[in-house]
Amino acid sequence: MPKELAKQYAPQGTEDRIYQNWCDKGYFHTQIDRSKKPFTIVMPPPNVTGQLHMGHAMDETWQDILTRYKRMQGYAALWVPGTDHASIATEAKVVAKMREEGLTKEMVGRDGFLERAWDWKNTYGNRIVSQLKKLGCSCDWQRERFTMDEGCSDAVKEVFVRLYNEGLIYRGNRMVNWCPHCNTSISDAEVEYEAKEGSFWHLLYPVKETGEMLELATTRPETMLGDTAVAINAEDPRYKHLHGCHVVLPLLGREIPIVCDEHADMEKGTGVVKITPAHDPNDFEVGKRHDLPMIRVLTYDGHMTGAADKAAVDAEKAAGRAAADEPDVLDCGKYAGMTALEARKAILADLEACGALKETEPLTHDVGTCYRCHSVIEPMVSKQWFVKMEPLAKPAIESVEKGEIKFVPERFTKNYINWMKGGRDWCISRQLWWGHQIPAWYCGDCGETVVAKEAPCTCPKCGSSNMTQDPDTLDTWFSSALWPFSTLGWPNENAEDYNYFYPTNTLVTGYDIIGFWVSRMIFSGLAYTGKAPFDTVLIHGIVRDSQGRKMSKSLGNGIDPLEVIEQYGADALRMMLIIGSTAGNDMRYSDEKVLACRNFANKLWNASRFVQMNLPEDFEPGLPEESLLDMSDKWILSELAKVAAEATANLDKYELGLAAEKVENFIWEVYCDWYIEICKTRLNGEDAAAADAARKVLVYVLDKALKLLHPFMPFITEEIYQALPGSAETIMNEKWPGDENMKVWAEDCADFEKLMDYIKAVRAMRAEMNVHPAKKTSMIIETASPAAFEKGGAYLARFAFATDVTVTAKYEGSTDGMVNVATPDAKGFIPMMELIDRDKELARLNKELTKAEKELGMFTNQLNNPKFVEKAPAKLVEETRAKLAAAQDKAAKIKESIAALG
Repeated sequence: MPKELAKQYAPQGTEDRIYQNWCDKGYFHTQIDRSKKPFTIVMPPPNVTGQLHMGHAMDETWQDILTRYKRMQGYAALWVPGTDHASIATEAKVVAKMREEGLTKEMVGRDGFLERAWDWKNTYGNRIVSQLKKLGCSCDWQRERFTMDEGCSDAVKEVFVRLYNEGLIYRGNRMVNWCPHCNTSISDAEVEYEAKEGSFWHLLYPVKETGEMLELATTRPETMLGDTAVAINAEDPRYKHLHGCHVVLPLLGREIPIVCDEHADMEKGTGVVKITPAHDPNDFEVGKRHDLPMIRVLTYDGHMTGAADKAAVDAEKAAGRAAADEPDVLDCGKYAGMTALEARKAILADLEACGALKETEPLTHDVGTCYRCHSVIEPMVSKQWFVKMEPLAKPAIESVEKGEIKFVPERFTKNYINWMKGGRDWCISRQLWWGHQIPAWYCGDCGETVVAKEAPCTCPKCGSSNMTQDPDTLDTWFSSALWPFSTLGWPNENAEDYNYFYPTNTLVTGYDIIGFWVSRMIFSGLAYTGKAPFDTVLIHGIVRDSQGRKMSKSLGNGIDPLEVIEQYGADALRMMLIIGSTAGNDMRYSDEKVLACRNFANKLWNASRFVQMNLPEDFEPGLPEESLLDMSDKWILSELAKVAAEATANLDKYELGLAAEKVENFIWEVYCDWYIEICKTRLNGEDAAAADAARKVLVYVLDKALKLLHPFMPFITEEIYQALPGSAETIMNEKWPGDENMKVWAEDCADFEKLMDYIKAVRAMRAEMNVHPAKKTSMIIETASPAAFEKGGAYLARFAFATDVTVTAKYEGSTDGMVNVATPDAKGFIPMMELIDRDKELARLNKELTKAEKELGMFTNQLNNPKFVEKAPAKLVEETRAKLAAAQDKAAKIKESIAALG
């Protein structure tokens, strides 16, 4: 026997019990089945340092909906979960914990530090996994992956070695984002721009040949010590006479050339730009175009360089160990050892003293900061490992342009193409210990570089065993770029999962990482597997607060999904995140919306209890013979077929929010508010066959409705489904409604909807007239479709409160004392005196008229007052005129009603 549903649905406890049962029974584990078509999603791996936030909840809910939907459609649906090692964030956590013990990385050494990092990951890193389970994620946890597990690490080394051997990975001195606090390069994705107060300092550089002063402006005067040129535009008429000339760098007296370059914009400022190739990305490109020297004036921990820094680099160059593109280092003299900000103050004071500082112009500008520690980023030329992007980007662009991969919405294709075409070579090395250590070894004797998956015993060039591995690790994005195939067993191309589940199908992610992650997965998949890693990229927006603001710690407006789940249940949160959402667009969170979804869950629960309580013990599920179906049965079954078809079409087009909304409306408005109420007459009547037919249809429709709702609200649908007679082990493996031939009775539906329209019109009229539900009346219905109303006598009696009904093609009798209701298909005439007590209604109407005339007089007096019309705000005068018009209309209608009562 199915279990009896409790009086009230309590998601707390129920959801945990259901989820544990799903896991215990292995329902999420996907077997390779060659008779089924695979459908694969790989979860964008959340950081092991992370905690579930609304963005995660949105992202995972969308993926879970698609996975559950495809599973019910008969696909071998696999959702691969996993987490990312998050190099910078995790290392910062471990370093902070060590600091509490009075320890540093250097004190414990690399091996000791990594042991602590793994301990931290094993202790805290699975927190977000348990939180994802609270949301109801139907991931295959037996296939859970981690970006630093053995298989993923093997894929990382394989790719690095391949790219290096193909000449697509190189090591060199190039411009990077450098965090002086974290002491590492960071990706563009890890740079956050903050509005900061600053200044434009206008400096004067004397021209050697003419003696005139060139004015230029900078926000970073401390970098002027590393200037190796100033730039003007070749077309600028103001400086035609200076082509080929030189300026003398203030404070240092160093002569540097004036170069003609397009970077100098004639429309901005004075049109003169200082060029510091080692400390500005644009200047770096100018330096390459004009073969300018690079001079570094900042250390990697954010201080001005000194004699020791210069001597170290000079010694490396003298010994032949430095690369040809290694920047020179300046001994900054009196400024050496100062922080950048300390040097700025000292340099500005000296520039002012020698007359080289013309003016200071305040400004507010966006300054790049490290997303982790919020230190100001220093653009630096640094020796790093890079991936050549152009050869990899070209096929990745073509794949999208040819339609092998589509973006939903399509407008994000442009974002992707622009990123791929405009991207610089990718800096992949990080000066961290936690992560994939770069598989490159250097010979301490001859300087040879060896790139290999395993450590070499000796140098292949000189035979020395003095080999040292590069201490840097790889950018976290490097490993996550391989995620769609490294998680499935690649580089072992014979791996069963890889051969069956790859390429994957739908990638669900936010629009903010199209460039940083989506693009890298696409070019990686094409380059290493020869296949696009997925066929669709489904983009969602971000979840904002109720005022439309982005959730942030600084605003204090963040919402913890776990608290919402604790209060309302995971189903309510999931439904709130999907109803009204559309691909690519942001949405707003509100407690009211979650409460509405919780109320929907309660409505479904109560309706299901009603159905269950009306089933006899010997009830046999299944539809009755068609001859036993009345028009309401045919209507609800037709509506079911329609919503199943429409929801399927919406889901196939990734219109998840629209599908959810249609299913909810069907359950709430069509099934609960109408069909259950309609069935009560038969359930409580004398006709046993009619009552049984109603029960069978009630259960059949509820069963299918639960299956349509299951991907969106998995917990409550499972709980109710298990209480239905004839239910299987779990709803999640049941067949998705719509594949079977679900019949639509078009004519019966049309008739029934005409009847419903009429009933709604009658009920609206009665509500307007405050007629008590117990008051029943006769009525005459004029219609060109008499069959519908003749068949619907029982419905008119119950829902239009009719005592007797006359149906006619044309009513020609008197309409005096009649109330009229009209729909597109019918007109009803109802004796007013059967609806109301004449004396009481007259008293009520006269009271309403007195009130309306009082308002009328007040508004008339205001508008007849010249002072009010002339001096009051125009908006207030217009509002008063509108109120007067409304009061006049109201009084006229009341008088009409009084006259109608005689």
